[in-house]
Amino acid sequence: MTTPDGHGSTAASAKAATSTVPERSIGQLVADATKDVSELVRYEVALAKAEITTDVKNGALGGALFAVAGVFGFVAFVFLGVTVAYALVEGAGWPVWLAFLVVAAAMLLVAGALAAVGFGRVKKVGPPERAIRSTKDTIAAVKASASGKPVAKTIPGSTAGRASIGH
Repeated sequence: MTTPDGHGSTAASAKAATSTVPERSIGQLVADATKDVSELVRYEVALAKAEITTDVKNGALGGALFAVAGVFGFVAFVFLGVTVAYALVEGAGWPVWLAFLVVAAAMLLVAGALAAVGFGRVKKVGPPERAIRSTKDTIAAVKASASGKPVAKTIPGSTAGRASIGH
């Protein structure tokens, strides 16, 4: 079979083409690999920045909308209190001052009950024990591997307590 220029076979031309491409050294391959990894990391960082920027903008907008909704809800709650007070004045014939006093006292009772429940929930919050334990295990593993000792790691759910992982 002849090549498009009319000389020899395709196998011979392929052999000639590969022999003209110089073989790259290990140093060049490592340099190219390092450059490629560096470029990949830059692209990943750029992608993460773009995603985080979008998420932060969405979160900020959502927070602002919640704040505006909270203000409107508060104003509506005040108007509801005024409405109840005037309903007591008109419907039950109470004096205006007594109706507003009863409504205010009822609102204070509800606020106190909600504050007590919220305070109880906040008291239950403790330190992030799993994260602290994991960090301590990581520090111990780094120190142990630096000194050449075997690394021991806690395995959640194991009955033995600690199991040796590593060397």
